[in-house]
Amino acid sequence: MLAELLLLAHVIGATVLFGTGAGIAFFMVMAHRTRDPALIAHVAATVVIADTVFTATAAILQPITGYLLARSIGWDLSEGWIALSLLLYVVTGLFWLPVVWIQIRLRDLARAAISSGQALPPAYHSLYHIWFACGFPAFSAVLGILWLMLTKPSLTLF
Repeated sequence: MLAELLLLAHVIGATVLFGTGAGIAFFMVMAHRTRDPALIAHVAATVVIADTVFTATAAILQPITGYLLARSIGWDLSEGWIALSLLLYVVTGLFWLPVVWIQIRLRDLARAAISSGQALPPAYHSLYHIWFACGFPAFSAVLGILWLMLTKPSLTLF
């Protein structure tokens, strides 16, 4: 029974990470395409809240539920697919942390453009391109983790 509850919590966490990441990316891209500082500021503010409430919470709970689940089932954390999942999780985090800071800066730059009545500054566009580029490896890593969790392939890493 404990293993089933941990599995449910772990799957919900993975779903939240995947869904929130995809949703945030979609809404940020759509807002950016308008070039409207007011809309961008509003969407970016909402995205920062969503990342804080949903993504950060799931990101903290995922390794906890994963560890407890592996322990309750008897899986060794050095099993290839688990070790690779953990590595991809670190990769995801290395791209996600700067993205959160960038989203805050994008929001603030859009707010400043509204206050000054000017267009979005070059710094906004530079940061947006970095934000956009960081999404590909992070999202790919999450897809890889999901694939590994579902298929549990026999891998030898060590």
